[in-house]
Amino acid sequence: MTLRTGRRKYYDIFSHFYDAFIRMHSRRAEDDTRKFLVDAAHLENRAAPRILDICCGTGSVILAFAGRFPQATAVGLDFSPGMLRKAREKNSGGRVVFVEADAAELPFVDGSFDAVTCSHALYELKGSVRQRALREMQRVVHPDGLVLLMEHEVPRHPLVKLLFYIRMLSMGAKDAREFLKGGLEHLRRIFSRVDLSHSPTGKSKLMSCRK
Repeated sequence: MTLRTGRRKYYDIFSHFYDAFIRMHSRRAEDDTRKFLVDAAHLENRAAPRILDICCGTGSVILAFAGRFPQATAVGLDFSPGMLRKAREKNSGGRVVFVEADAAELPFVDGSFDAVTCSHALYELKGSVRQRALREMQRVVHPDGLVLLMEHEVPRHPLVKLLFYIRMLSMGAKDAREFLKGGLEHLRRIFSRVDLSHSPTGKSKLMSCRK
């Protein structure tokens, strides 16, 4: 069994507990964090925006976009059939299209989307896979669109902080240092402009990237 297949099976199993885990971790702040991300896309003046959420998991972020913009073309993408199964169960209005694919090989033409998002998942992608995924996001976003990358801030609670550091170190020392210090250099090598902001809860940071 390949590493990639093993990770897919892991997420298929995790999908059964994922939403409960997020609720426990976020302590009911997840709605505010999603609103912050949706607001940051600045899609209000687009009649029918096109939105892609990479590593969409059980679909909470892309469903929030679809709820705010009913005329949008909203697409959630993940490589885990289990996560997508849970996402489709939530998609009662059929507003979102869910696609099973690899973030490093997006099945879309250049400039397809006004906003591309990846929420609390980029650190899950390893090494060269992460770099290919970022370049794919840059490729499929419209020239005047945004790529929005949301990641965790370093937690304050000592135990949660320790677990966070252990998880970051699994990325490899160089990547972990880049994420922990909030460095944007790796993004600025791909995107023409990168801006950093922080969620109202203080638990997440948002990198807004221009093509």
